[in-house]
Amino acid sequence: MKLWHLIKRFIGSVTAAALTNRELLEVQTVLLAAEQRLFARLAIADQRHALLVLRRFDELMPSASVVARRAALLHDIGKTVTGLGTLARVVATIVGPRTDRFRQYVEHEQIGAELLARAGSDPVTVALVRGDGEPTTVNALHKADDI
Repeated sequence: MKLWHLIKRFIGSVTAAALTNRELLEVQTVLLAAEQRLFARLAIADQRHALLVLRRFDELMPSASVVARRAALLHDIGKTVTGLGTLARVVATIVGPRTDRFRQYVEHEQIGAELLARAGSDPVTVALVRGDGEPTTVNALHKADDI
């Protein structure tokens, strides 16, 4: 993980504003009802980040399917189970899976995929959140997430 990426994410986390009603409507037009309930569990900073990732993903893949766009919004949903705050997330990123909560943070893609599968998400969305799937789409998601 690049230091500059961590610094930008940290600053974004502590300065993030809640999504506006217009932005929430934008999210709702993409997600299924069960996915919307999961999205609502994300911290404000994570919701803001997810929307930015979706917008970047849309620029990279303007003809992407809605199930791929859902993955862009929900790529960090597994982080909701960790209960880690911003500073603890930075530490977890640096030191790795040394505790159960840090392990959950490091493995958030797999955990997120499991949450989405249980919520009834499309298998393509689940696979993309896990980091699997069509390589061009996976690469675009990773690039969009590299904020």
